[in-house]
Amino acid sequence: MIRYKSTEEIRTIRRAAKIVHEALLKVEENVRPGVTLQALDAVAENYILSQGALPGFKGLYDFPATLCLSPNDMVVHGIPDNTVLNEGDIIGVDCGAIVDGYYGDHAITFAVGAISEEDQKLLDVTRDSLHRGIGQCIPGNHLGDIGHAIQSFCESHGYSVVRELVGHGIGRQLHEDPQVPNYGIAGSGVELKEGMCLAIEPMINAGVKEIYTGEDGWAIRTRDGKYSAHFEHTIAITANGPVVLSTIETTVFD
Repeated sequence: MIRYKSTEEIRTIRRAAKIVHEALLKVEENVRPGVTLQALDAVAENYILSQGALPGFKGLYDFPATLCLSPNDMVVHGIPDNTVLNEGDIIGVDCGAIVDGYYGDHAITFAVGAISEEDQKLLDVTRDSLHRGIGQCIPGNHLGDIGHAIQSFCESHGYSVVRELVGHGIGRQLHEDPQVPNYGIAGSGVELKEGMCLAIEPMINAGVKEIYTGEDGWAIRTRDGKYSAHFEHTIAITANGPVVLSTIETTVFD
């Protein structure tokens, strides 16, 4: 069942999502060759707690950390450990926070030092596809318009869209209805309406779309070992179109 949010509820989600964005900016300052994944996780957790919020992922479904950290061929859900980042890696950083019982959710894939033009293009196209999907979040459009915008753009650049993992509604639960696929047919699916809050999160592979889950039961990797990128924003649908909540830029909900 889709829960449409009031303006006050969206303001609370905005507070959580803004803290998540600020936490990712702190993480970005520390992404460099030689840093461990556990160190990045501590940076995010310390910042979220300093703002009076709670880490949104830690303990949820028994996940043990604040960040999902997913380097290179890992698509999502990597558990921070003592892995050391190297020059030329890419690292997907997914973060959530809770404020007054409401979630914010946001992800960025960062370059570690200098990366290849090929890998930079994967990051650029994935980030751009997210904004193309957000651009479809207009009352009267449909979920399929979001997925179609992401899929058609990424596939036109030769990339593939993961099918098993999708975006989601967000509010008092991290994962609410509706599911938001990163693929689809324009004009199909649930109608988008004012008051919907969505986490849109394209997960785009440089090679094949197939994935598998690692031995820890969490980390999901590309089947062919090629790199994958992940970007995500929490957004609200308003009468005037989409508003990105997971940003430090001023929004109508500040």
